[in-house]
Parts: sequence; C-alpha cells; structure tokens
Amino acid sequence: MKKLLYAVLVASTILVVPEASATNYTLWIHGRNDGKTQAGNYNDFSYWGPSSAAAGVNKKAVNWNGTQQIGGQNSRIRDALDCFCTGTNWCYIAAHSAGNLQIGYALSLYGGSARYKKNAVPNSSGVCGNTDGTTQTGWNIKWVRVASGAGGGSELADVGEWAMSEPLVGDLVTTTARTMYDHNATRSKVFHMYAGASGTFYAAILDGQDDEAVGYHSTGGVSGSSGGAYCNPGDWFCDGTLNTGTNACSNGKAKWSNHSVALRDDGEAYNHYANGNWAGIIGPVRADVARLATAN
Repeated sequence: MKKLLYAVLVASTILVVPEASATNYTLWIHGRNDGKTQAGNYNDFSYWGPSSAAAGVNKKAVNWNGTQQIGGQNSRIRDALDCFCTGTNWCYIAAHSAGNLQIGYALSLYGGSARYKKNAVPNSSGVCGNTDGTTQTGWNIKWVRVASGAGGGSELADVGEWAMSEPLVGDLVTTTARTMYDHNATRSKVFHMYAGASGTFYAAILDGQDDEAVGYHSTGGVSGSSGGAYCNPGDWFCDGTLNTGTNACSNGKAKWSNHSVALRDDGEAYNHYANGNWAGIIGPVRADVARLATAN
C-alpha cells in the first residue's frame, strides 16, 4: 500500500509542470552616436551614464550602430524586444532621439507579425533562444517614454549641419523621418513624449522651441509630413503652442495617435545631451522610469 501511494505521489509530481514566472524588463534604446556602443551587449550603458543609476526594473541597454540607417539596424531592436518582451515577460521602453525612430519603426512595421517566444537568455550577439517553439503577435509592451524624440526628424539634418557621411543623417531629414513608417501605428502603445527647450546655439536653424538638436514639432509628436514651429505658451513667432497630453497644438495641428506630451519644458531647463551622466531631457525620463517601471 505504501509503495502504491508513493508511486501515485511521484506520478502526480511529474505531471504538475510549474508555470513560467513573469518578469518585467526596462529597455533603453539610444539615439545617434559614434557607433561604439556594443551591439548585442545589454549591459553596456556607456551612451547613457553610470550603469548603477536607477533606471527601471531589470534594465537593459539596447545598443545599435548609431551612425547607420534605421532600417538596417532595426533588427537589433527587434532582437531585444523578442528576448525580453515575449511569452510571459513584459517590457517598459525608454528611448532617446533617434531611438524614437527605432521603436516606432519596429512597432509600425513588425508589431503585427508573429514573434517566437524567447527565454530572455541572450547569446553574445544579443539573440535569445526559443522557449516552446510557439509564437505570439507582436510584443508585450506596457508603455514607451521618449526623451527628445526624433520621430519627426531635425532641421539640422535638413541643412547638413551634422556629418553627412553618416547614413543615419539622411533618415533624420524631417520629410524622410516623417514618411519612413506610419507614426500612428503604435499597436495601441502610448508614447509619452518629453520635450526639452534649452536650445540656443542652433536657434536660427531649428524651428520653434528646441533642445539644441530637435524641435518641439518632433519631440512633441506633432503629426504631418513636415515640421513646424511650436513653442511654449506666450512665445511669439510660432505656428502654435505645443499643448501637453494628447491635446492638439493651439493652431489645431494634431499629434500622432497615442502620442502624449508628458513634459513640456516651460522653464527651458533641459537640453538634448546625456553628457555621460543621464543628463539633459534624459534626466526626467530616467526619474519617471525609475519610479514607474516596476516588477509588478
């Protein structure tokens, strides 16, 4: 009798397969850089600042060659999304500058595709293995937060202010960036936009309020196939005021779908640059991500 009970207990134990535990990750997608970040190394935060900084639960750096075109490098972003945002795992996304183009491109063009569920264990190339061979549609993403988003391009690229030998610069031309993919197709994920306004050096080139690299028309997610001059309340010589939230600009120009301005830099305190220490407009994004991107 004891042997029979033991056999039943062992059989029951074998039949009970523990469920995979769900894990949340925070992915940081950088923008234009010198191409020296280690693609596939999710622990290389050299673009941002000290890796010890609080920047969301289980933070991962999504590195790509920031001198090359978006389309050619987007597989790096998709590898990361497959690794950490499929199966039972979910992601919070933070992006800076051209990283806005990278996550927007991935969601618009690939967010409705079948993705293999991955095990969140990357190899040296940043690619993870399959779990059970099954697929899902798109990725498990809670939200996207964007510091100085270049989804609408920059007039600095229009006039060749940046090194035109970099293929990425061609993608940052305002008309090119705005027609590269459907910016409204976010797969219902909300892009929370953080718009800096401390720019002065390139004020004559960049339209409206800017952070020395990108203007409010882009950092605020203002829709359309070309840019425009958008400013803080009370500023003169602008096309309109960039309103917060999902509200249209004061001249009636709408934002892209699911784009919401979380921070408009009324105090003109934030520029574009990380400066190796999570600085500029990246600072308030990091603070919000650290507070909101949790294990639950």
